[in-house]
Amino acid sequence: MTINVPQDILDALTDVKMPKLAPEPPSDAVVEAGAVKIPVFRADCVVVGSGAAGLRAAVEMKRRDVDVTIISQSAWGGTSACSGSDKQTLHTANTADQGDNFLAMAESLRAGGAMDEDTAYIEAVGSQRAMGSLQFMGLPLPQAETGAILRYQTDHDEVGRATSCGPRTSRLMVKVLAEEALRLEVPFYNQTTAIRILTDGEGKGRKVCGILTIRARERSETNPFGLAVFQCPLIVLAAGGPGELYRDSVFPNGCFGSLGLALEAGVDLVNITESQFGIGTRREGFPWNLSGTYVQTMPYIYSVDVEGKEHNFLAKYYRTTQELASNVFRKGYQWPFHATRMLDFGSSLVDLAIHRETSAGRTVYMNFNRNPEPVDGDLPFSLDRLDEDVTHYLRRAGANQDMPIDRLRHMNPLAIELYRRYKIDIAVEPLEFAVNNQHMNGGVAVDIWGRSSLPGCYAVGEAAGTHGVTRPGGSALNAGQVFGTRVAEHIAGSAEATRGAEPAFEAPLRDAVDWLNGFLRTEGAPDPDIVRESVQARMSDKAGILCTPGDVAEALAEAQALNAEIRGAGMAYHRAAEVPRAIQWQQMALASEAVLAALDHFIRNGGGSRGARAICDPDGECLPDTPQGVLEQYRFRRERESHKSNQIHVRLDGEEIRISERENRRFDPSQKPAFERDWPDWLTGQIYEKGPAGND
Repeated sequence: MTINVPQDILDALTDVKMPKLAPEPPSDAVVEAGAVKIPVFRADCVVVGSGAAGLRAAVEMKRRDVDVTIISQSAWGGTSACSGSDKQTLHTANTADQGDNFLAMAESLRAGGAMDEDTAYIEAVGSQRAMGSLQFMGLPLPQAETGAILRYQTDHDEVGRATSCGPRTSRLMVKVLAEEALRLEVPFYNQTTAIRILTDGEGKGRKVCGILTIRARERSETNPFGLAVFQCPLIVLAAGGPGELYRDSVFPNGCFGSLGLALEAGVDLVNITESQFGIGTRREGFPWNLSGTYVQTMPYIYSVDVEGKEHNFLAKYYRTTQELASNVFRKGYQWPFHATRMLDFGSSLVDLAIHRETSAGRTVYMNFNRNPEPVDGDLPFSLDRLDEDVTHYLRRAGANQDMPIDRLRHMNPLAIELYRRYKIDIAVEPLEFAVNNQHMNGGVAVDIWGRSSLPGCYAVGEAAGTHGVTRPGGSALNAGQVFGTRVAEHIAGSAEATRGAEPAFEAPLRDAVDWLNGFLRTEGAPDPDIVRESVQARMSDKAGILCTPGDVAEALAEAQALNAEIRGAGMAYHRAAEVPRAIQWQQMALASEAVLAALDHFIRNGGGSRGARAICDPDGECLPDTPQGVLEQYRFRRERESHKSNQIHVRLDGEEIRISERENRRFDPSQKPAFERDWPDWLTGQIYEKGPAGND
């Protein structure tokens, strides 16, 4: 039986209209820096970014009477509003068939290693509160008639902690949070690009005093670039991940994140070696992850060469049609590439095969009007011949229809509607796709309250490096909601939001403007487009799912040379509108060097294959196998268990990238809170003084 969902319901969950922004408050003053007259905006705290995590932080601060302002390069244009964040992971409330507790969820969150134990526990405990408040704001999480939230299994999740409003889950989260921010009258400055964190003081006394931005509407004869400064003692970096780092990416265009911005301010980064890669449609069209029911329907996956010939290429990697189809299905909840799943004919052989096809110049498609073609010499595809876990899932879902498109229409009609909105009818035509970069698990190093190594600077969402090596699908959204709330609690509860003396910012502002004027050149400097091509090609070709020690070392040397050239020659621009992109590509080049430096350090110190990447090495212990023989060129190192307990930190010291390591912070569950003992700490705000700083 196919469930027919009325079209108006499908439309409402697919065409999610975002609210109209309120008029922007005027500037508070004008300051001169050299010959430039720059408007000044004042606030206790500025949130950089308008995604789900940043909006949560702003809403929670405003509720606590913090004078908070949001700035955004493009309102509702980031990852959580535009990309395939289709699920939220939460604590399963001890249901009998999917039993859970906070410790178990914390262990699942940090199972991949390189994640602080206290952070994992905080995210587990905070998940229920995050979900409940989102429901209160109107997020339409699906429920059973008993009121229980409907859940399912996702990647790196053996319990079934995921829930979904459909493919637009994260956009719906942004919508309800944005509506709440507007209701609370949080000032919002759109088309505002942060280019420099301003700091005052030296050494351990250095702290945030503002942030320099570019706003097109501020351009004038006395301010040709459109500079604007936000004077504030606190900032929250919530601008997402470095989506422009890779050529092969499922990030929306223009997602630069804030890694380079943070590095230039001397902020520590952590775990930036750790990313996620998986199958999705290309960013040149409509970028979207092809996880969940897209592959659980088991469409036919094939490639087409330059002569137009079709290739059933997956049949070369699996021994039987049953094995092939079952592993295509498993990509639904084993979506990210993982080196170990290339072994024993696992699901990441699908990613490797697709990667090899595209590298050979072939175009890969999935066709929902055809079932998988058989492996040579084996029986044809049949729903009666699938692995037990696949059969169980499909039977429980009632997905026994003959064709993949009918199974998809039954299990998730929103998946079809979504592509139709972008003029792609997967019910009629094959869908082109590839293996793409999707998420960075690393970012700014933070403590249990979201504080970075720079006093006054916090980070939340994908900008924060809290995720470790692997994480259950949807837990990144949960982390952003939990830490958005905790940042607000810390800022309000610890009196970090200084309402007294305003921070001095004039001298740092003049220095930043002098640097900008000397850095931007109309000729004789690298062009942003050339820098983009160089960075993206290097990262995709040498730091993607397959890495070799030599390739990474070579890529690092190339990145260092590029940044040396940029430091010496500056960046080119031809008109004022190009200045923000010129700055962002300079910062992206710096972030690229930082990622490669950390990855090179990891590999040179014996780092093995974990998370997103296979470290290919002729002396590696692991060797993928196929029915036609072993894939010797993809022999890879096994992950070193000892590396799971450490994290790699990165800091910019002058012109040098400095690498260090520290052990994961521990959490002792036996040290349980005691009401009478600990209540005074809550009442007096002492809890906000506890916990290690981000650079400890």
